[in-house]
Parts: sequence; structure tokens; C-alpha cells
Amino acid sequence: MSTTMPMSKQRTTRRDEAAVRNFQASPQLAADLQRVLADLIELHLQGKQAHWNVVGQNFRDLHLQLDELVDAAREAGDTIAERMRALDAVPDGRSDTVAATTSLAQFPAGEQSTAEVVDLITVRIYTAVDTIRAVHDAVDAVDPSTTDLLHAIIDTLEKLAWMVKAENRKI
Repeated sequence: MSTTMPMSKQRTTRRDEAAVRNFQASPQLAADLQRVLADLIELHLQGKQAHWNVVGQNFRDLHLQLDELVDAAREAGDTIAERMRALDAVPDGRSDTVAATTSLAQFPAGEQSTAEVVDLITVRIYTAVDTIRAVHDAVDAVDPSTTDLLHAIIDTLEKLAWMVKAENRKI
């Protein structure tokens, strides 16, 4: 007995399989995730700028914390970009796009004191978190799976902000 399916049945099965599609990002969902991506890329870049140019008391501790932030922002950006691709959206991480669309203020040039870097980076972390929170409800309404990713990124960034800003805290 042959186990080969008749050709007409094979065509039907292939057509049925082709009709099954993954969830695709709407233009609004793609735009919301692009906003998050731009801020995460910029946070990564500004963290590295601060890392290279921080000077002063507790330099080494802050220098190492900035590397942790850079790694977390880079990883989170990659997670969002790959999620966009999984949803058939196209992430745009080009430098001109990031510079034109980020919510983060420009990082000052030159050397910065450790105290100043703590304040500058903390504000930028919270700005990136604010962007994620701003798109949260709209994303959650259409794609709870992506919202789970946003929650994890918020948790990571807020923990890093707490740890960085503790450098300047006086009791």
C-alpha cells in the first residue's frame, strides 16, 4: 500500500499551510517598537560615551557599572529588533534614524565627573523607561507576548538606574 498522498491532496495541504500566517505587527505596533528601539540604541551609545569619558572619585565602580548598562541596553535593543522581525516589521537602527527619533537628550562631549555622569545616565535610563511605559498599553492591547519583553526590559533598566543613582545618594 502506497503512503504517497495524491497530487491534488498535496496541493491542498500546501495551500492550507501557506494560508497559515504568523501574527504581523500593525503599522502602529511597528512604530511603537521602533520608538523603543531608537531609545535603547541611543542609551547603549550614550552609556559607552560616558564609560570612555568619566573621571573622578569612584571612577572604577562607575566605569564598570556603565559597561553593565551598555550590555543591557544593547541586549534589549537586539531583543526588540528581533521581535520586530518575528512580527514582519523592519527595525531601523541606522545612526541617522536613531539621532532623529530618540527621546534621549544629547550626551555632552568631553570628560564628565563621576557625579555628573551618574545624574546624566540616570535621567537617560528613566527617559528610555518612560518611552517603554508610553507605548506599553497600546502594545499590550494587540500583542501581550511583546509586552512581556517590555516588562523585562523595564525591570532591568530600573534596577540599573537604582544602582547607578545610589552612587550620588547621601544619607
